[in-house]
Amino acid sequence: MSTDYGYDLWWLVIINSAVFIIFAFSFVRPRTKLDWRALGGFSAFIVALFTEMYGFPLTIYLLSGWLGDRMPGGDLLSHNTGHLWQDLGGWQGDPHLSPLHLLSNVLIAAGFILLYRSWQVLFAAQREHRLALSGPYAKVRHPQYVGFLVIMAGFLLQWPTLLTLLMFPVLVVVYLRLARKEERQMGAEFGDAYAAYVREVPGFIPRFGRRPAGAGPTLQKGR
Repeated sequence: MSTDYGYDLWWLVIINSAVFIIFAFSFVRPRTKLDWRALGGFSAFIVALFTEMYGFPLTIYLLSGWLGDRMPGGDLLSHNTGHLWQDLGGWQGDPHLSPLHLLSNVLIAAGFILLYRSWQVLFAAQREHRLALSGPYAKVRHPQYVGFLVIMAGFLLQWPTLLTLLMFPVLVVVYLRLARKEERQMGAEFGDAYAAYVREVPGFIPRFGRRPAGAGPTLQKGR
């Protein structure tokens, strides 16, 4: 694959993957097996994404016949063709300036901000051995998992691939299962205090305008 088309650039695959994975690692600071599994799923998604973005366009190759019928005269080997939603939607300008691409940038930035703010609250709660109830934890019980999913959804808006589209729902299920396992551990260790928090605060989708009842510090390690 010619580098004139923006592919076969494996050094960019390595650099971009490393940057985003290290960035996420610095915000999550994994300690438990559950933390590492969550980061591992995200890392696999990132590597798969950048492999197709700069390495080999497997999705374009597999869909070349179908895409050729829908984009006659288009250069399927062009790097910009990887922005499939924009191409299929008929966007004529620079794909990096399309509404979907701009929205994806917002989601990616929001996801990393959520990871960072969640880690700040969680780190302080762990140091004081209490439940994390402020900041993002006042809205959802698993803001770090939400952050990972928001970042991945943002990437899917700007550069969808067959592999990452298949990986995303699988990772949603993985994070849901990790969340349930985490909550069982927390419930077994801290009992009624955590059960009350679970009743008041949703797991992944926030209810804006509501605050958890009794959102004061308790002698509990939170996540």
